Amino acid sequence: MSPTSPAVAASPWRTLLPVFAACAAIGLQVGVALPLVPLALERHGHDKLTIGIVAAAWGIGMLATATHIPRLAARWGAVPFIVGAVAAGAALTVAYTLTDNIVVWFILTFLHGVMGGVPWVVSEIWMNLVVEERRRGRVMATYSMLVALGIALGPFLLQVVGVYGPRPFITCAVLALLVAVPLLPYWRSAPKIEHAEDSGYLQVVFVAPLAMLAGFCCGLGEQVAFSFLPVYAVGAGVAAETGALWLSTFVIGNVVLQWPIGWMADHFDRRAVLAGCALASTVLVVLLSIVSAQSLVIIAVIALWGGLSFSIYPVGLALLGQRIAGGDIARANTAYSMLYILGGLVGRPLAGGAMDTFGDAGLGWTLAVFYSIAGAAALLAFHRRR
Repeated sequence: MSPTSPAVAASPWRTLLPVFAACAAIGLQVGVALPLVPLALERHGHDKLTIGIVAAAWGIGMLATATHIPRLAARWGAVPFIVGAVAAGAALTVAYTLTDNIVVWFILTFLHGVMGGVPWVVSEIWMNLVVEERRRGRVMATYSMLVALGIALGPFLLQVVGVYGPRPFITCAVLALLVAVPLLPYWRSAPKIEHAEDSGYLQVVFVAPLAMLAGFCCGLGEQVAFSFLPVYAVGAGVAAETGALWLSTFVIGNVVLQWPIGWMADHFDRRAVLAGCALASTVLVVLLSIVSAQSLVIIAVIALWGGLSFSIYPVGLALLGQRIAGGDIARANTAYSMLYILGGLVGRPLAGGAMDTFGDAGLGWTLAVFYSIAGAAALLAFHRRR
């Protein structure tokens, strides 16, 4: 199916509604799940580098299997593939409650990455297939905003079920199953995903290098934030439950800023918008290391950082769809998601090691290096094209 086919163009928003609803459910499940493993490992006395390595297992699992996602989605259909993956992911989440063994948790996190990559990648392929170019920035912003809204609500739910013990893991498993509900009516009518056998992943990376770099740097920043922001808060003297709420603040900034930034991405050069988001994020993560964790100013810093750094992802995704279409879009979306995950795989151990070596300030300075690289590359691409 082409992104500009008449059947799709007639009602693009209606075609996107089920995947939007599923993405909101994904966000809620992620918002509950993300703090659980890092906080549990810290409670068991593991150092931050170990926490970073276990958290990175999700990315290893996703990277090890993601290249098969477009082919399997084309063969099985988008909805059956997503439903099967979320059911398996829910079972894996319950398995965390059965043991405290660090090696088993690494394996479970790895397998969770294998399953968790499916609804994420397939939903983004779905969106890029049906969206019109003139609305691409706003559609990707809406997607990001709904995921962020779900993530923001997740830590509030943790205030009810707690952050330790089996209850939050079981809650997370139930929420994972909700992802499938809005998709079930579209079991046979979801957009058909094409798999281009003659195109390699390295080729699509070179077709849209700036978008791919944005995916990598955004993935590094977001995954480091979700893994270490609660730990950073506890180290700064903040309660664990309040540290989980810092994640909500981080994501609420995204909910507020996504639509205006998406509008800008549809009305201005997307490379300039990307540069602004990345360079502003650089400044904000430096401020994170300077502002007192007990000050109200830290809330504003975290919210702005969340909104602007989150925006790197949908703006990069819009740039990707702008450059690549047809059968290659499935492979390109998969490569984009893999680079996002690779960013986290690189960033988590780097940030954890930096925090162990240099103290909590290592978190902000690690992120600043990569945000500044993305910002400089976007500025260079903008000026060179002009």
